Amino acid sequence: MNVDVAIIGAGPAGLCLAHALSGSGLSVLIVEQQDRGVLADPAFDGREIALSHPSQRILESMGIWQRFDPADVSLLRDALVLDGPVPKSMFINAGDAGHDRLGHLVPNHLIRRHAWEAVEQAGKVQVMDNTRVDAIRQGGDSMELALNNGQTISARLLVAADSRFSETRRQLGIGAHMHDFGKAMMVCRFDHEIPHNHTALEWFGYGQTMALLPLNGNCVSVVLTLPQQEHKVLMAMDDASLADHIRDRMQNRLGRLAVASSRHLYPLVGVYASRFHGHRFALAGDAAVGMHPVTAHGFNFGLQSVERLAGAVNAAHASGQDIGSPAVLEAYAKAHRKGTLPLYLATFAVANLFTNDHRPMRMLRRAALAVAERATPFKRAIIGHLTQAR
Repeated sequence: MNVDVAIIGAGPAGLCLAHALSGSGLSVLIVEQQDRGVLADPAFDGREIALSHPSQRILESMGIWQRFDPADVSLLRDALVLDGPVPKSMFINAGDAGHDRLGHLVPNHLIRRHAWEAVEQAGKVQVMDNTRVDAIRQGGDSMELALNNGQTISARLLVAADSRFSETRRQLGIGAHMHDFGKAMMVCRFDHEIPHNHTALEWFGYGQTMALLPLNGNCVSVVLTLPQQEHKVLMAMDDASLADHIRDRMQNRLGRLAVASSRHLYPLVGVYASRFHGHRFALAGDAAVGMHPVTAHGFNFGLQSVERLAGAVNAAHASGQDIGSPAVLEAYAKAHRKGTLPLYLATFAVANLFTNDHRPMRMLRRAALAVAERATPFKRAIIGHLTQAR
């Protein structure tokens, strides 16, 4: 089978990329190991995605944002950062920069579901589910994929979008800076008494990191980062015991709690590929950049890779250029690295600083937050990054 673009991975980034490319007349194929039924109706996975204003605009341009039920979209108005037990904090108020919100929170599984719907209903993308790539061979003007079902695919452009642990990236010989933080995140929703006022909380406590993501009503998604061994105890608790335990951990900030969802556990690993392109291939989504969740920026970067790569490829196709040429892919890689590397490095530094509980680091953390709280231009820069187009 010959196609213009073969995308490995039907996660949110892969699906959005396929949809963005399919309207230009290119033939697009997605190869995915999961079953089509799982893609159409993904299970709740606990993750809430903080979408910035630019990300919302990208999803709107693809007709995906309009598919969300407003009841499933939660307002993220402001954010509060705390360090340990001391009352030193940084408050990020969207109103200080003339905005009504920092963004919105949307469940990850619903992004996957509606991206799949958009792809399936458009009917312009072929999907091979229950299929794995066994081998990749590079030719002069194509990439050849040997699949586990015996078929061979020839593509003018191959895109790896199969997670931060991408097997395709490895087959292509691309290394990555991968940092295992040695901890895991438990995510679970809780109903509560005291209103959250649509303010997200990032709390760097001593021995734990906790994020409270405000959902509609009196409900929050709790993201608790601890060593894996400690999570085993929490995952084994009954709902009432877990609610009491989390209430104690958050120092009764939201009053009585009640478990409102299943709980899920994820390893904490950050990834940045050593390069984003090569001969007739490119990396997109988490295969290119897999963020630490402290900035909640992972899928925003994924959507940026979709916009940049689809824009470069569609423009090349419209002008009669080779969509897999070095010039096209180099332009994408350069733009995506420029747009992601500074924040990736900053996030890495913040995560290491604010999870180090040694006394000198604690003092540095307090000083950093005190300075940041008084630095209005700094906070406005953060708000501007979340609210303005690139």
